[in-house]
Amino acid sequence: MNRKIIDKEYRDMILENIDEYQKDYFDMKEKVRNSKATYKGEPVPFLYMPKFYTDNDIENFKKLTKTMSQIFRKIIEKFLNDPEYRKKFGFPKWLNELILLPTNYSSPFPMARFDIFYDYNGYFKFCEINTDGTSAMNEERELSRIYLETKAAKQFGGGYEFHPFELFETWIDEILNIYMENHHEEKPSIAIVDFISKSSMDEFIEFRDRFRKRGLWCEIISPDKIEYNEDGYLYFENEKIDIVYRRLVTKDLLDNKDKIKDFIKGIKKGKTEIIGPIKSQIIHNKIVFKILQEKETLEFLDENEREFIKKHIPYTKELILDNLDVHEVIKNKDNFIIKPMDLYASKGVYVGKDYSEQEWENLIKENNNNNYLLQEYFNPPETLMIDFESEKRERYFKNITGLYIYNENFYGVYSRVGKKSIISGIHDGYTLPTLHIGKQ
Repeated sequence: MNRKIIDKEYRDMILENIDEYQKDYFDMKEKVRNSKATYKGEPVPFLYMPKFYTDNDIENFKKLTKTMSQIFRKIIEKFLNDPEYRKKFGFPKWLNELILLPTNYSSPFPMARFDIFYDYNGYFKFCEINTDGTSAMNEERELSRIYLETKAAKQFGGGYEFHPFELFETWIDEILNIYMENHHEEKPSIAIVDFISKSSMDEFIEFRDRFRKRGLWCEIISPDKIEYNEDGYLYFENEKIDIVYRRLVTKDLLDNKDKIKDFIKGIKKGKTEIIGPIKSQIIHNKIVFKILQEKETLEFLDENEREFIKKHIPYTKELILDNLDVHEVIKNKDNFIIKPMDLYASKGVYVGKDYSEQEWENLIKENNNNNYLLQEYFNPPETLMIDFESEKRERYFKNITGLYIYNENFYGVYSRVGKKSIISGIHDGYTLPTLHIGKQ
């Protein structure tokens, strides 16, 4: 099946009966407003057109997941065993001590989302790697659920069938699989841990309730409410915690380390299983994009992995002007983006094409030698989408595709589009229902 043809068939169907589907769009909008498809308490913006992915796309996602995971395992292994290589990442000693702690399970990054730019032809370029507090499963679940109730979903012909991605039960299965690698407790207790003020509460509640339906004790707990016991386990209100599902991002852990000393003691002791481990920071921090392309890394990868990096990883350097051709960076500003090594939700990201030469020069000087990266700006692939908020009813949108990786296996997709150079919620982006499409 050809995704481009499927998208055109869908748009043609909508445009042939525009009034009916526009009314249905506003009905869907009301359902989303009253649903759990929220981010920071607000309904998620969406379009009345899903992202359809075929069997061929799914196979592509599985292959790239396998290759990138192999590469990351080698990098993490090198970091853990080579103090000189470790210095490339520039992590503080305190963080390195947590990263070097042993774990009782095999995967060094149990949950990840690989964000890629992926076009109709199957070509892709990596945008970023998220292994730290990976989120948005609930947005995807709710939007796809509500979309499947629409007239468009029910009437889209051609013998297609739709399959939403299941991102909750699969992750719970994998958490329990990870735990059972080295434990025999059949009913472990689980804490979903993050600062409540930073939490995606609807998502956490969904996970909590699903754990409970399996007969497991589960609570959503702020790390400063967790206590360390002399038996080596973490506790909450006298309840021993067997598993921490860590949604607390490492930067927030570092910024609040004096407030969460008991939680950190528990991490160090290792009796309570922390899923995922702090060592996932090795590939979460965006400095890994630079290190991937360095000679020392390429030497311990195989030929296929080196070719993969050359083809799919954007050019990346640290934003240290003494080590760069500043004139080139300013003159060719449209080819570059600068971003912080370890912030999330697209905070502090700047694209050269959005600024004048003087503004761009000011930005790179302001962020010089300040834990920033200079990276090749890759123009995201664009798709013609149905947009009922536009007079033309169709508009081109830039695409970014997030691949959910649980225990190093591909499980689903998170799709976003936008009109701006950066595709995210804070840049007026949209989340789309995402469906695996097949022939009936």
